[in-house]
Amino acid sequence: MSAPARAFTMRHVQLLRALFAAVAALMITFSSDHSAPVGLSVFSGFVFVTALVQVLAAWLVLPEGSRWPQVLLAALGVIAGMASGIPAWRSDDLFFVVVSVWAIVTGGVELLAGIRARRTADPLARDAITIGALGILLGVVLLLIPAGFVQEYTIDKAGTFLLSGIILGVGMFGGYAAIVAVFLGIAGLTPKRADAADVDVSAAPAAAGADRAAASGTDQSAASAERGGER
Repeated sequence: MSAPARAFTMRHVQLLRALFAAVAALMITFSSDHSAPVGLSVFSGFVFVTALVQVLAAWLVLPEGSRWPQVLLAALGVIAGMASGIPAWRSDDLFFVVVSVWAIVTGGVELLAGIRARRTADPLARDAITIGALGILLGVVLLLIPAGFVQEYTIDKAGTFLLSGIILGVGMFGGYAAIVAVFLGIAGLTPKRADAADVDVSAAPAAAGADRAAASGTDQSAASAERGGER
């Protein structure tokens, strides 16, 4: 693997994805406005920066032949980000359509890539399968929420509040982003078998060199002893 690829690994990809997912989750959690414009603006920024990370992963980390999932995920993210990035289009219906379709399609791609990687004993396969399944789950949940749902509820000593479908939908996306941030953050900070293998491979030449030096020193000592005995 080349020097630039070693400087940027899948661990960095996971940590960057976790960081951007955490930012999206915090923006939604600490916002009192869970309307479609707010939800779509956060979603648009999230998928754009995630697509950038996936392009970097395909370019700097992954070998040829295994880049298609990241490239496809990045392309889908850019399309979803562009569709949700136009302020005049931001409506409740657009939120449910764009986010649910993006979640199901990208989740399916990542799940399929994880299943294929599992056949080759890739240590990152489990992470891809989990994130893909979470994406599909988000899409299905959003499809089950009626876009026009409106319900009033009252809390003692607090007042009467309004719960709508878009509030639930934006909240579900925020919860998804929070779970992804925690999972990928833990995965990125956990040593992988591949990392250990890289360390062993890099240490092997040094160990071999030390063994050869020791063997050479022993041979020279034996030869000197023989010459001294002959004299």
